[in-house]
Amino acid sequence: QVHLVESGGGLVQPGGSLRLSCAASGFTLDAAAIGWFRQAPGKERDWVSCISRTDGTTYYADSVKGRFTISKDKSENTVYLQMNSLKPEDTAVYYCATRRGYCRRLGGDYAYWGQGTQVTVSS
Repeated sequence: QVHLVESGGGLVQPGGSLRLSCAASGFTLDAAAIGWFRQAPGKERDWVSCISRTDGTTYYADSVKGRFTISKDKSENTVYLQMNSLKPEDTAVYYCATRRGYCRRLGGDYAYWGQGTQVTVSS
């Protein structure tokens, strides 16, 4: 059974850093792309980043490019999202999701989702 569990969220000051984790079970990271999405209160869910299943190619939304880094540890079957230079507008619930095949930017293309982890950037 496919299962995703996010962790690592919390409260951080502007300019700070957090590392989110997405622990996967029921499949291996070689078999599926992993995407990160976020949803702020009262806003739609936005795509943040994705890492491909094969060669580990990474993709980023313009709003986080240069500040966020997605990576995966196959031995741990876990995907990470390193978030640096955080801004108040990064405040949201962050979700990881998985799909077979290539990275996509639409949430509807992902079959399985984690429960989310809250990130709050505030002084």
